Amino acid sequence: MGEQPIFSTRAHVFQIDPNTKKNWVPTSKHAVTVSYFYDSTRNVYRIISLDGSKAIINSTITPNMTFTKTSQKFGQWADSRANTVYGLGFSSEHHLSKFAEKFQEFKEAARLAKEKSQEKMELTSTPSQESAGGDLQSPLTPESINGTDDERTPDVTQNSEPRPEPTQNALPFSHSSAISKHWEAELATLKGNNAKLTAALLESTANVKQWKQQLAAYQEEAERLHKRVTELECVSSQANAVHTHKTELNQTIQELEETLKEKEEEIERLKQEIDNARELQEQRDSLTQKLQALRLICGVLLLELCS
Repeated sequence: MGEQPIFSTRAHVFQIDPNTKKNWVPTSKHAVTVSYFYDSTRNVYRIISLDGSKAIINSTITPNMTFTKTSQKFGQWADSRANTVYGLGFSSEHHLSKFAEKFQEFKEAARLAKEKSQEKMELTSTPSQESAGGDLQSPLTPESINGTDDERTPDVTQNSEPRPEPTQNALPFSHSSAISKHWEAELATLKGNNAKLTAALLESTANVKQWKQQLAAYQEEAERLHKRVTELECVSSQANAVHTHKTELNQTIQELEETLKEKEEEIERLKQEIDNARELQEQRDSLTQKLQALRLICGVLLLELCS
């Protein structure tokens, strides 16, 4: 079947800065597909992610790897083969938990596969070594290594100790030495990976501190912006109050103009009445003069009649 995807999700991909070993460097501009692959031919699990045609993650899962959640939506793991630390930012805590569960599951599967592979190597190496040693097809026992009591009787005395046969005894010791060297190499690898993981953990701790500082800075900026918005809202409310006051003043001015216009009309009316009164006064004066003249004429006529 070859290599097939067995689980996929989407996340933002990061790698640790190779220069500072502290800051994260984004390797994808947006969320991309991150998949677990299983190669049934080699019995290997890998994490692969592509950004277009570029592979931004190609990490083979080993039993020594550890996936660490550093926040509710962010996790990371160190890859000693790639000599880097990968980071994934998810859209939710659920997606992060699911990815971490799969990582642990496939890591355990990789461990079991490695153990089975080592057992097969040991089983295949032992018969080949035994056949090279000659008559060693039966399981190794003290009798097969040192010989039976009947076989040793002609060669040893009653007080002497059994003498192991060199060719037969050399085989298990050399095999044990090879296994010891193998486990020493594995132990050295584990120590190296442990040191790298410790360094990655320290870097992650430093990154967490840096993120906390950035978060505090963002919170301060958010508070400052909130205050600014409040100030602008106050200014806006003041502007609304000024506009309302201006509207009221305009209405008052309009009312005063209307009142002034009415007063002017009344003044004009009063002026006309005054003019009319003057005309009446002049007419009254004229009539008074005429009346006085008539009185004089009447007086003169009366005097003439009396005389």
